[in-house]
Amino acid sequence: MSTDTHFEDLLRELAPKVLGALIRRHGHFDAAEDAVQEALLAAALQWPEQGVPDAPKAWLITVAGRRLTDQWRSDQARRVREVTVATMEPGGEAAPGPGEDAPPDQDDTLTLLFMCCHPALSPPSQLALTLRAVGGLTTAQIARAFLVPEATMAQRISRAKQRIKTTGIPFGPPPEPERAERLRVVLHVLYLIFNEGYTSTSGDQLHRAELTGEAIRLTRAVHRLLPGDGEVAGLLALMLLTDARRPARTDAAGGLIPLAEQDRGRWNREQIGEGVRLITAALSGAPLGPYQLQAAIAAVHAEAPTAAGTDWAQILALYELLERMAPSPVVTLNHVVALAMVKGAAEGLALLATLDGDERLQGHHRVDAVRAHLLEMAGQVEDARACYRAAARRTTSLPEQRYLDGRADRLAPAGP
Repeated sequence: MSTDTHFEDLLRELAPKVLGALIRRHGHFDAAEDAVQEALLAAALQWPEQGVPDAPKAWLITVAGRRLTDQWRSDQARRVREVTVATMEPGGEAAPGPGEDAPPDQDDTLTLLFMCCHPALSPPSQLALTLRAVGGLTTAQIARAFLVPEATMAQRISRAKQRIKTTGIPFGPPPEPERAERLRVVLHVLYLIFNEGYTSTSGDQLHRAELTGEAIRLTRAVHRLLPGDGEVAGLLALMLLTDARRPARTDAAGGLIPLAEQDRGRWNREQIGEGVRLITAALSGAPLGPYQLQAAIAAVHAEAPTAAGTDWAQILALYELLERMAPSPVVTLNHVVALAMVKGAAEGLALLATLDGDERLQGHHRVDAVRAHLLEMAGQVEDARACYRAAARRTTSLPEQRYLDGRADRLAPAGP
């Protein structure tokens, strides 16, 4: 691991703990979050030259607290100044360590995730705020990851923080009756971050490792705090088992390589081993959930020695169970592929027809891509080629577009 990576990992690990300490002491999530970002930047500039302090968390809290004090002192609005000064320690200086109302080793990662993923925020705001406040990424880093202008991302984050302020979202765990649903939202946000990194919805790269890596890191943190939760373990296993295939998903030119054609010797066996252990333990000791089922499916793929040796019957059974537990058009689309592999293309096409007219998939390129694959399996070459072309037109991912056009070209009739 490079020195720069070490500093970056340490700062991201400390970011939610420092932010939690400041919010517990002073409140004002929006101002505290800005101050923490400035402290992280200061550390990134100073620590590589001066070394990591003996107490890095306390150092960050001190610097962030001073930034917070300076910000409040410079505010000329009398009302804001009176309110904020009233919350400061005597003398107006920020404390050099965590507030006395929380243990020094307090880990507020989960509490911050609950706040950033509050249902009062829109899904794009939840993703952006999670990566900034809990992940410790800068606005510029998040903007680059999602391929949007930095100013656009800054506005999104600013609106999210303002929404937290105006709605009075509290800093603390949700009430027990709401906890399970709120945790489900947190896991869904982490899942979306991972998916956007694993298969980018737009741009010239198939995947963005900074997003998959951050999603895995944050899910590890939640698993550390909730080791007995089967769905948290299932999501972490799913991410690890899926990400293990990343080295084999593209060729030297960045072109997409489908699962059946990947060199399985390039899969990350360490990640696969960890993922299999996680899902095996979760399935044997926790109530069954959708992420566990998806991880079990990924494990079947990961443990198959070859594409031809994949236990598609087991995968089909798991998808049937998943569709009963958590029905969605995306689950059905994956179920279609498994059904075709077990019972033939005709059966798969019949199930796929049930999605025709589903507005949730309207215009989605994967519907055309799956139909093209099944038509090719059935020997209906002309129709398959037309569907591959339609899928290529609809995707905004350049690697996927090139792959789909390539499939269509391979089915083109030979010239005279």
